[in-house]
Amino acid sequence: MKYFIPLFLLVNFALIGGCFDSATKSLVSEDIELLVESPPYKVGDDIPALAYMQHDEEYNPESVIPPQCYTKTEGTNNPCYACHQTDKKNKNRPNAMNDGHLQGVYEFSDLGLKNHWKNLFIDRTALIEQISDDQISSWVNQDNYSHFIKKLKANPDWQGEVAEVKNLAYPAQAFDAQGFAKDGSHWVAFNYKPFPSTFWPTNGSTGDVMIRLGDNFRQLEGQYNQDVYIANLSLVEMAVKDLDKITTPDISEQKIGQDLDGDGKLSAVISQITKQANYVGDAKNTQLSYQLYPQDTEFLHTVRYIGVDENGEIYNAPRMKEVRYMKKHAFKSKQLLASSYYSEAKEKHFENLPQTRYLGDEGINNMFGWTINGYIEDSEGDLRPQHKQELAFCNGCHKTVGSTYDQSFSFPRKVEGREGWGYIDLRAMQDVPNKGEQQGEFLTYFERVGGGDEFRQNQEMLMRWFNQDGTVNKQKVRSAKNLYELITPSKARAQQLNKAYLTIVKEQSYLFGRDATLIKAKNVLEVVDESQAPLQEEKRYVWDMQLEWN
Repeated sequence: MKYFIPLFLLVNFALIGGCFDSATKSLVSEDIELLVESPPYKVGDDIPALAYMQHDEEYNPESVIPPQCYTKTEGTNNPCYACHQTDKKNKNRPNAMNDGHLQGVYEFSDLGLKNHWKNLFIDRTALIEQISDDQISSWVNQDNYSHFIKKLKANPDWQGEVAEVKNLAYPAQAFDAQGFAKDGSHWVAFNYKPFPSTFWPTNGSTGDVMIRLGDNFRQLEGQYNQDVYIANLSLVEMAVKDLDKITTPDISEQKIGQDLDGDGKLSAVISQITKQANYVGDAKNTQLSYQLYPQDTEFLHTVRYIGVDENGEIYNAPRMKEVRYMKKHAFKSKQLLASSYYSEAKEKHFENLPQTRYLGDEGINNMFGWTINGYIEDSEGDLRPQHKQELAFCNGCHKTVGSTYDQSFSFPRKVEGREGWGYIDLRAMQDVPNKGEQQGEFLTYFERVGGGDEFRQNQEMLMRWFNQDGTVNKQKVRSAKNLYELITPSKARAQQLNKAYLTIVKEQSYLFGRDATLIKAKNVLEVVDESQAPLQEEKRYVWDMQLEWN
């Protein structure tokens, strides 16, 4: 009996907390109908993800445990170190999570012992075969962001943010050479090294990140001043990375009214500043805080399909899988953050399940000073607000993870100083080491993980960068010209990954996992039991996500 993935699941989003209704028009000119021989879920377990949301029934109370945490380490393979860290040497670090002990162990609640990310265990080969290359190319090259922003702005009942950047689907049109949005929205794109390895294009998605500071960080005496803004952006970078000096795009101390390079005079043009006690311009009364962003800092992050042209060149596709937004609505000192971490630890000690504070249209409060919101494709490809169960997933990374800096990943990994202002460019980056290490970060990751992704199932990466005996071909990795060569897929793999993700979109099964896996995962646990050996002590690592750019 044939089974059709339900294209009728254009659910009335009023029922699930969204702002769109079932009359939403498709942006796609050619409908894609997916046909398989049998349902993708087991008999008795075929409830669609949308049904849980429609009826407000919680599917996964432990959605803060990401899929990667169920990876089989087999005692030696360690993808865990990139998230779980304890830095005992740095007593001033605001991140007090200190969860390095979680590397290679499965300390889950009873509910968390079952892996709820069941999309990992579906072979999508038959689904993928139903989608042609022309269909998927047409899909990924359509702009679903501009229409989404237009609808938000036209909705009088919408209470959330409207994170607009004109032409964001086409970055060359949206940003100037220094990363400043051309529309005057004051979003600034920066070039950063993608976090290992979920955000590598070879593992499913492309993406970018923009930052925006509050009004007073962009102004002098109430008027916009780009020199002030550049200086404050650079000072934020210095605060987060604990730098004493940093190169900047050319700015004028005379236009700022302050000596920033420490030479005792106000110069017409400088390209380097030293660390200051306070920010400048109308933010002059705000102190720099060690490894913390100032209040009202915003981040905009798009997760996109993999663009691939006729020659197999990879680029950030116009179509967005997700639009993610964070705003630091409240500044918390190191002491207040310690209290928040303690509260989290106490809740876990008493075996209470994780709680997510939902704010309606505004998203969720992670309880560490940040408001987090996110939008994802509906079954026709239009972006929609994520349901509160889908948003709870965000807390898995942006709440209590030991490796983060002020609950963030990308900005601490920005190319340092002047060279890092501008849209992300994998060809402009090398595989530099992490702080305190000697060899390239991605080479190190390959060695520690035993593969080119957390699940060790990216066969293309294994064939490219590993020897037949499973060891890393160090010489070949070191000879890579840039990051683009290291972490982008072939045209064939890019098309397959895009098709695999599209099947999840058509199912609207994000509650069951968002990873664009092609076949059933073999190196991932479906259920955690006592037979799983912990990671060997010598395979656990102290690691800093920041990079030695020099």
